[in-house]
Amino acid sequence: MAENTYDAIVIGSGISGGWAAKELTEKGLKTIMLERGRDIKHVEGYTNANKNPWDFPHRGGRTQEMIKDYPVLKRDYPLNETNLDYWVNEKECPYTETKRFDWYRGYHVGGRSLMWGRQSYRHSDIDFEANLKDGIAVDWPIRYKDIDPWYSYAEKFAGINGTNEDFPGYPHGDLMPAMPMNCVEKDVAKRVRDHYKNARIVTNARVANITQPLPGRTACQYRNKCWLGCPFGAYFSTQSSTLPAAMKTGNLTLRPFSIVTKIIYDKDTKKAKGVEIIDAETNKTYEYFAKVVFVCICDELNMGVDEFRYRCLGRRPW
Repeated sequence: MAENTYDAIVIGSGISGGWAAKELTEKGLKTIMLERGRDIKHVEGYTNANKNPWDFPHRGGRTQEMIKDYPVLKRDYPLNETNLDYWVNEKECPYTETKRFDWYRGYHVGGRSLMWGRQSYRHSDIDFEANLKDGIAVDWPIRYKDIDPWYSYAEKFAGINGTNEDFPGYPHGDLMPAMPMNCVEKDVAKRVRDHYKNARIVTNARVANITQPLPGRTACQYRNKCWLGCPFGAYFSTQSSTLPAAMKTGNLTLRPFSIVTKIIYDKDTKKAKGVEIIDAETNKTYEYFAKVVFVCICDELNMGVDEFRYRCLGRRPW
């Protein structure tokens, strides 16, 4: 195999890129994963993970200068000084909004898998059948039963904690024990169930923080520092889960500082056959070739669940 030729190319190292790399390499494909940003090593790369609020100049908060420099990120809670270097410099990488679009970006190995909110839910038959029943948009070509086993596959590997409820639109999952409710939450949950006769419920979130050990990962320590990078590997990220699995196969080449500028198209086969990149450190151009090219740029992490469902289902959930 030529030095610049692989069985598969994966563009992006976030949640979807990490999964693609894991699956391809475990199936025996020699794979290169291209990341436009720097490499953040698991554990050793989480430079602020063990710091306390008083270790930061502004106790971990945001300053007026940060608010000025990050006009998009300031719209939500992620803007603070504890992990500012995880987020894209908006002055260096601006974008035009014709209407509001909250594009929260991280250019590094792992992408936003290091900063995501970890809420992990299954779509149900209600979601997959909504367009058909409402007579709008396009009907899904699949139903919940088609991807039920794949949900289970992902949940078991990632480690999702939560509670299975017999409640419409909330399918059972392969879940670890939930993070327990406190006494007030338990009381509220019981009152809601009793008052609405189980037509409304308060239940635990389903979150990608493990509550039981997995290989190479320790159960959540409840430190409330997830967005700094977890040295225990307690929450699901590329670094804690899919990247080690892919590396273990010996089939993965990880190339950071690799900005993909072009998908190389084969006019004869009418298929993609490779990519062109610019090395972000040297500005040199390189080409890589493969029969499989995965473009793994996942934007639903920028959105709330309602907006994600709207974009996927073609309808507003309200």
